[in-house]
Amino acid sequence: MKKTLVMVMACIAVASVAVPLQAQETASQFGPDYLVGPGDILEVSVWKEEALTKQVVVLPDGKISFPLLGEVQAAGRTLPDLKQEITKRLVKYAPKEEVNLEVKQVNSMLLYVIGRVNQPGRFVLNTNVNVLQALSIAGGLNPFAKRNDIKIFRQEGTTTKVLPFRYDQVTDGEKLEQNITLKRGDVIVVP
Repeated sequence: MKKTLVMVMACIAVASVAVPLQAQETASQFGPDYLVGPGDILEVSVWKEEALTKQVVVLPDGKISFPLLGEVQAAGRTLPDLKQEITKRLVKYAPKEEVNLEVKQVNSMLLYVIGRVNQPGRFVLNTNVNVLQALSIAGGLNPFAKRNDIKIFRQEGTTTKVLPFRYDQVTDGEKLEQNITLKRGDVIVVP
């Protein structure tokens, strides 16, 4: 009994360590051009300043709140850009200290798959995926799906772009350019 309890406690300890490391790895998978989005969890730390080390959540309006700075627009910005602004605004409080900024958890990479798939819904991505992978995440096409009339709706500024996806062509190895890498907020519609 004691041996089993020790093993369970060890598994819990390992699991609690693995989760933050996994979150860090998922953030780095998107690359340096990753744009911060609402729901992402960021860690801002200022070297030698414990009071200025904080995990913050990007709010739905795209802002974070940080001590001494108040609100800072974070959504739609790269990490280097956001770090530069935070450093610039903190210089009067911590002039020679180093600011570190990292994404601890990516929650803003949402993808929507609706229509005739086995598990339609909203999916949080932790890596870049293409259309075939997204359809797989949604449980695959159901038998009534119009396989060659699939569309991807992508918001670009104030306009919506519609991208066709013909399932049979792509799975036959033809016109693979249709199997695009999806972006935040893309909606896949399977009629």
